Amino acid sequence: MFQPIDEEGGPVKISVKWLGDYVALPPSEDELARKLTAAGLEIEGMERPAEALRGVVVAQIKESVQHPNADKLSVTQVDIGGTALLQVVCGAKNFKVGDKVPLATVGAKLPNGMDIKQAALRGVDSFGMLCSSKELGLSEESSGLLILPADTRVGTPIAEAVGLDGVVLEVNVTPNRPDALSHLGVAREVSVVTGSALKVPQPKPAESGTPAAEQVKVRVEAPDRCPRYVARVVENVKIGPSPQWMQDRLKAAGVRAINNVVDVTNYVNLEYGQPLHAFDLEKLAGQEIVVRTATRGEKLKTLDGKDRVLDVDDLVIADKDRAQAIAGVMGGGDSEVTEGTRRLVLESANFQGSTVRRSSKRHGLHTEASHRFERGADMDAVVPAIDRAAQLIAELAGGTVAPGRVDVYPAPKPPRKVTLRFARVEQVLGVAVAEKEVRRILEALGFKAVEEGTGQATYEVPRARVDVEREEDLLEEVARIYGYDNIPATLPRGLATLAPEPANAEAERRMRQALAGAGFDEVVNYSFVAPRSLEVLGGAEKPVALLNPLSTEQSVMRTSLLPGLLENLSRSVRHQVEAVAIYETGRAYFQDAEGGQGQRPAAREVPRVAGLVWGLRGGGRSWTHKDARADFYDAKAAVEGLLGALRVEGVTYVPAGPAAYHPKAVAQVKAADGTVLGHVGEVHPRVAKALGLPDGVFVFELDTEPLYAASKLVPAYRSLPRFPAVLRDLAVVVPLELPNDEVRRVILEVGKPLVEDAQVFDVYTGEQIPQGRKNLAYALRYRSAERTLTDVEVNEAHQRIVDEVKQRLGAALRA
Repeated sequence: MFQPIDEEGGPVKISVKWLGDYVALPPSEDELARKLTAAGLEIEGMERPAEALRGVVVAQIKESVQHPNADKLSVTQVDIGGTALLQVVCGAKNFKVGDKVPLATVGAKLPNGMDIKQAALRGVDSFGMLCSSKELGLSEESSGLLILPADTRVGTPIAEAVGLDGVVLEVNVTPNRPDALSHLGVAREVSVVTGSALKVPQPKPAESGTPAAEQVKVRVEAPDRCPRYVARVVENVKIGPSPQWMQDRLKAAGVRAINNVVDVTNYVNLEYGQPLHAFDLEKLAGQEIVVRTATRGEKLKTLDGKDRVLDVDDLVIADKDRAQAIAGVMGGGDSEVTEGTRRLVLESANFQGSTVRRSSKRHGLHTEASHRFERGADMDAVVPAIDRAAQLIAELAGGTVAPGRVDVYPAPKPPRKVTLRFARVEQVLGVAVAEKEVRRILEALGFKAVEEGTGQATYEVPRARVDVEREEDLLEEVARIYGYDNIPATLPRGLATLAPEPANAEAERRMRQALAGAGFDEVVNYSFVAPRSLEVLGGAEKPVALLNPLSTEQSVMRTSLLPGLLENLSRSVRHQVEAVAIYETGRAYFQDAEGGQGQRPAAREVPRVAGLVWGLRGGGRSWTHKDARADFYDAKAAVEGLLGALRVEGVTYVPAGPAAYHPKAVAQVKAADGTVLGHVGEVHPRVAKALGLPDGVFVFELDTEPLYAASKLVPAYRSLPRFPAVLRDLAVVVPLELPNDEVRRVILEVGKPLVEDAQVFDVYTGEQIPQGRKNLAYALRYRSAERTLTDVEVNEAHQRIVDEVKQRLGAALRA
């Protein structure tokens, strides 16, 4: 519907001279730019087109004769308002004596880089150059000299003569401020920051003839994507060039002039921020407009001359037979306005931003229209914009505006309302702003107070302000107009003192240090995994499924940290890594029947730490065991290392674990109170094969909440023993499957308070030991904190231990 622009759109160009039609401006452009930037409309730059045309003036051709030495050249005498005529050699042929044309005087430098010097052309001196519009950078094509209007004053700088003597602001409009993508929108900002009155056009086109509703029918089949569509009919138009003032304004805004009708639609868009389009009514089959989605494979040749295959998601403007435009993006060539057009249908509509954005991306068409619709066009600008366009076309193209509009607006929505508590202004901004000033700012911005209460007011939000939804947005409006520079810099409340670290921060830090010290590298994996990764591990818990997953490989929340670590190993092995030692801290997620109720999270989250070790022990860099491979005890050593860093005492290892572990190389890690902290062991060969992993992968996974609860980060003081220890050995024969920890637990329990420690120093199986049994030898240390022990006391305690070990564990003393 509009000329294509850069993909990102770039800054919007606002003519300062054009702005002056709507509001009184500050004395200088620099002050205007400063005020707008301070109010949130950043001015990225200021174009001064006149500077590029310095030294080019209006000249009148007084005489022209054939060049004596060149058939294609003429020797002219031109008047630029001085006392004498200038002689200029010219190669163009489209002029006549008396015409007024641009003259680049000696010393000027044209936009194309050409330096104008006095020169002899084929033996005749030339004191300047008569210019075309292309040479002045005013157009891309040219067929000769730029012929200026007859009433143009001789000697006038050409920039002034063609309306380029003003300044153009390059305004960086953020995506949430579509209201500032027009001259009227920026003029409103100027009126607020300067206190000047805003003068908004009040279009009232003269109407006559057959009503528009009898000449064209409009049917909207997709009201969710086109909530409003307005059409007007203009007859008896005469297509031709636009007046110079309109071309100059379009040019300043970066829009190419085409003809008086198309230029009016572009002009009104730049004025109101409401895109418009003009159809040749005679080319619309059935004199009907249908707003619908495209059919599969439907084709349309757009105004840029390209044939496009439409998608069923595209919203199109069609007649009775075929699509005529991609809604909100670009019109079609079949119904475009040409020199033979006499009857017009003007379109002014509101299209859903997401629909326009998808079509724009799909077809690679980012236009002035799509740039505005994507961000949110003003529903209330639809009618005044089309009235303004109809009025201008009647004035500039000699058209007759048909009475009435065809306005399809099936479900009008009331404007958004937001309540502002005036006391909140100082609470949030940190500075007191008088209620009167707050009201002035909001009303000047177009917010209308519709309800009053004690200390508050409810405002009706202009539809153009799609960014204002809540009280904080109104406060932001007050802040930016009041001036951020007027708000004192203070520290936010509550930040005078630092908040204490989370209770488990130190424990987590020590755990990371212990694992790093053991040679483990930390990894961070996604919390969502493939369902198969959890099924292979054999977990009984059904995972939490994502409603909108990125892919099937990331469609459920993990119930274990192991899938991510195993995937890290798989990737490392594919890259021929010889050893891997990694760990991760994170959360596992489980279904919660009451999840999502009240403040309860949707899933039960369990914080964990997990690690993996595989390959050459120590990375294969140790000369003492360069070929040794990591085993169960490397993983167990890592667990014991982090337990030691946290001073977790009384931990036992029970030969048991989930199905994901090898049944002959797994241990359940239990706290002193019996709480299961997690597991350590070898990955089951079945799991390794299913995931394409090598053999000999050892892992551990622990719940950190009970782990941190059992930690003792602050060491307790214990004085050195004052009395000597008594050492005794104990050798017992026990069943082969009985773990050392169970025997040691009984020894320490029965020997209280005299047994200070018991350490196993030998495990033996052999000819002297019965089949299915083993010998465990312990070194027991007896000590009292109050006195030196006697042999009698130690013997009695030692015998009690022997008796209990025999009775409880079925042990026998080694003969």
